[in-house]
Amino acid sequence: MRTRALGNSGLEVSVLALGGNVFGWTADEARSFRVLDGFAASGGNLIDTADMYSTWVPGNRGGESETILGKWMKARRNREDIVLATKVGKEMGPGKKGLSRAYVLRAVEESLRRLQTDRIDLYQAHEDDPGTPLEETMEAFALLIRQGKVRAVGASNYGAARFSEALAVGERRGGPRYQSLQPCYNLFDRSEYETSLEPLCREKGLGVIPYYSLASGFLTGKYRSEGDLSKSVRGETVRKYLNERGFRILDALDEAARRHASTPARISLAWLIARPGITAPIASATTTEQLDDLLAATRLELDASTVDLLDRASA
Repeated sequence: MRTRALGNSGLEVSVLALGGNVFGWTADEARSFRVLDGFAASGGNLIDTADMYSTWVPGNRGGESETILGKWMKARRNREDIVLATKVGKEMGPGKKGLSRAYVLRAVEESLRRLQTDRIDLYQAHEDDPGTPLEETMEAFALLIRQGKVRAVGASNYGAARFSEALAVGERRGGPRYQSLQPCYNLFDRSEYETSLEPLCREKGLGVIPYYSLASGFLTGKYRSEGDLSKSVRGETVRKYLNERGFRILDALDEAARRHASTPARISLAWLIARPGITAPIASATTTEQLDDLLAATRLELDASTVDLLDRASA
């Protein structure tokens, strides 16, 4: 698989990132191992997870995804081949959230234990914490980098103004700054990123690893009516895409798939991979068949007329 530099982090990552949100949720340990094995065999190396995956599942406490990933790396003895990305900040339980210095330093130790490693390649603030000064958060990240527990830091779910301020804090301090952004970005969800975040990321030379690359599965073409929402436990999250614009995008994806003898999912990811400034979209899979569909996108090059078709339909 092709690789790209993740901003100025020094990390070289595959053009597709494997999302770990399904591990311990819709994919048990055995299925997760099969997907992880397939991703690694394809040459993929960037795996993205978070400490709070998957607190939303009844009976789970968070940390399930990191635990499975840690067991897999230990069993396969492949830690050196993986670019490991995880996140901190969203609620893990009473009193366990945010980006204060004390909490970040505590949370990283718990993630390292679950991941069975001594370092995290990309440690990301999962969301902004308005109650903690940016200087305090960046001081904690700087300490972790000095200790060798983290190689680079990134951010997720930041608005442009706050993200710009966070970057300025890192630059003023002369220490590490955020080297990447993880925004919600796909063919349907374009406006926020392209309007305010994309110019900032390109100006600063940051890596961009979008999540919801397939809009919770909507861009696979699996959901075309309200009756389809029951097909998945994530179905209800797709309801907001079932509108005139969403159907117009699906029609364009169907046409693009016909042109390239491909699938809507592959076309959607190929569009993202080809976007200027995008490093690697994140996509998850619960079966090796789903994974194969995602991997095929990394070998697909869209012609200019197809890109224009998709741009116009999703504008």
